[in-house]
Amino acid sequence: MEKKMKSVWFVFVMIVAAASFLMAAEGTDSTHVSGKVLCQDCTQGWNEWVSGAKPIKGSVVSITCLDERRVMYYGSDLTDEVGGFDLLLNKTWYGKPIKPHNCFLRLVSSPDPVCNIPTDFAGGNSGIKLRRPTVVYRDLTKYEMGPFYYTTPMCDQPDINNDDDAHYNNSETDSNY
Repeated sequence: MEKKMKSVWFVFVMIVAAASFLMAAEGTDSTHVSGKVLCQDCTQGWNEWVSGAKPIKGSVVSITCLDERRVMYYGSDLTDEVGGFDLLLNKTWYGKPIKPHNCFLRLVSSPDPVCNIPTDFAGGNSGIKLRRPTVVYRDLTKYEMGPFYYTTPMCDQPDINNDDDAHYNNSETDSNY
């Protein structure tokens, strides 16, 4: 009998907790942006390089939202043990609506002393705009982004653009001296 009462109480507590969570979620007016930050090591074999990326704990990912003229919101989050981040973005900021399609996400930093060169796989280095939400339910909107990657200095490809040479050749005409 005592075991049955404990299980009834457990079910009751779980129902109350779930109901309070749902009531709190209904009152929220927020957007979640989540994803992962991983390290790709090109010195590994092809399979390890493609599918063996390791999570980076403590990486910083930022979100920047613009209005018609300027940056209106900036936020960041640290990744957890599995490289995951979850940024919470309110739908209004000081009374002005934040439009997710005017927000972009990007890598900021990696605490890994070896794997700390941001790549542009999935747009992590240059930034990626929020396009289509993956979850829309009542007042909750969620964007699940593909993983962002860092790599090692050995794997970083040099920029072979000659734009710098053109700049240096024209520096005499652009000089302020």
